[in-house]
Amino acid sequence: MQVTETLNEGLKRGYEIVVTAAELEAKVNEKLAEAQPEVEMKGFRKGKVPMALLKKQFGPKVLGEAMQESVDGAMNAHFEQTGDRPAMQPDVKMTNDDWKEGDDVNVAMSYEALPEIPEVDLASLSLEKLVVKADEAAIDEALANLAETAQDFKARKKGSKSKDGDQVVMDFVGKVDGEAFEGGSAEDYPLVLGSNSFIPGFEEQLVGVKTGEEKAVTVSFPEDYQAAHLAGKEAVFDCTIKEVKEPVAAEINDELATKFGAEDLAGLKAQIAERLEAEYAGAARAVMKRGLLDALDKMVSFDLPPSLVEAEAGQIAHQLWHEENPDVQGHDHPEITPTDEHKTLAERRVRLGLLLAELGQKAEVQVTDAEMTQAIMAQARQYPGQERQFFEFIQQNQQMQQQLRAPLFEDKVIDHVVAQATVAEKEVSKDDLQKAVEALEDAE
Repeated sequence: MQVTETLNEGLKRGYEIVVTAAELEAKVNEKLAEAQPEVEMKGFRKGKVPMALLKKQFGPKVLGEAMQESVDGAMNAHFEQTGDRPAMQPDVKMTNDDWKEGDDVNVAMSYEALPEIPEVDLASLSLEKLVVKADEAAIDEALANLAETAQDFKARKKGSKSKDGDQVVMDFVGKVDGEAFEGGSAEDYPLVLGSNSFIPGFEEQLVGVKTGEEKAVTVSFPEDYQAAHLAGKEAVFDCTIKEVKEPVAAEINDELATKFGAEDLAGLKAQIAERLEAEYAGAARAVMKRGLLDALDKMVSFDLPPSLVEAEAGQIAHQLWHEENPDVQGHDHPEITPTDEHKTLAERRVRLGLLLAELGQKAEVQVTDAEMTQAIMAQARQYPGQERQFFEFIQQNQQMQQQLRAPLFEDKVIDHVVAQATVAEKEVSKDDLQKAVEALEDAE
């Protein structure tokens, strides 16, 4: 077997691989000899089928396998010998299209090699970690928001008209073609106007009603309504308004605290403080991570595989186009050409991605099965009622597993780098942290 270099330009590599006819024949004979003891054929005892007959019967199939294994073996030996790591799947193709049995096999292989990543002195890194404490004002604000979500309703003054957001307590009877229909009636039904819990157009007609008023609400059921006998039909609901109530925030007290799983108000405040500081810590980590990546980007410089940069630039351009055109859900849109700005961002991402991968490999960073399971379960919770199906889908899909593993791996590498660096804590206000986060978003 011969491997001859045909291209060595930057990170681009090209080779011609020749598998001789003699090597192929030897490989075929070896594979047939391995299989011979288990072969049964009419007229022969098991394992006694002549080699010539085996070759005639199974030769073409085994020859194809032998060709593939020979080429794969040559490629693996090449990468082991040179230490090259292809940036993407190598392009491999036969060059003698008129090949026939008895000929040598000529194969052209080309790829872009991953670059050598320079050493980085992680101990020389100096990072700043923002620290925000949950103050009373932030806790009180969060408590007020909780009270809003736990809102109650109290009766409006007699004669007051209902407004959007009010609760209307009523009796109603729904009729189609003058006949009441099953499921279309209720008594003392509390309906929050603007909740969109009734048929479209229903709640809007109850804005402005008063206690004691009778109101006929006319609506049409949607064409795709789940009850087929009502789909597309016009209906009239005779409503008797029994009470109009306005929303009021729940009182901030021990009773409110128990609604949210705390023993008392002090316990709820402690929970809120802990949650707020966890949120602040998450935001502060994002700010520190950006500072770390900026520092690493300035510390290293090496050639980048053009194919990786082009692919990343295309993905960036495509994602930004969809963000600017949210109405287009699929890929039926004009061709999107990356700009110089997209390419510059792609170069940074590829450079940092390769660097972090190298640092993680040297530090033997691993994503554990338990961490993967936790990540999959977190994703599965976004599909209520279908968690099991989602979990099974991920288990059977290597690409999706990689998409989940990649950010976990990156976060662990970041933690490893931070542990080697010098980190100075700086206590700031919530507003200062917010500005730092907004600066990150503006810079993307």
